[in-house]
Amino acid sequence: MKFDVKENNGILIFSLNERRLDTTIAADLKGEFLIICTSAIKELILDLREVDFCDSSGLSSLLFAERQMRENGGKVKLAGLTDNVASLIKISQLDRVFSIHATVEDAMADGK
Repeated sequence: MKFDVKENNGILIFSLNERRLDTTIAADLKGEFLIICTSAIKELILDLREVDFCDSSGLSSLLFAERQMRENGGKVKLAGLTDNVASLIKISQLDRVFSIHATVEDAMADGK
């Protein structure tokens, strides 16, 4: 699994550099989220602009990150969703759970 992580004043930007967010990487992704979702991080921005496909395992890993962050007093924002992933998020009604932004910069600028 390929990804980049950058931290800036309690905001962690996790850029997933994979085309598919599915069962092949979901377990590894949850492991990474378990490590990085601590009380020291107030916001986790998931940059998904390279992800073209997501399945239920992928959605489960996103929800895992949200739960971990919430339990530690933080929040998760999604950024750069492709049309396919945005559609799945909307159909799954997860747009009610996640704050969704066009870009990482928009997510950082949004204080919500």
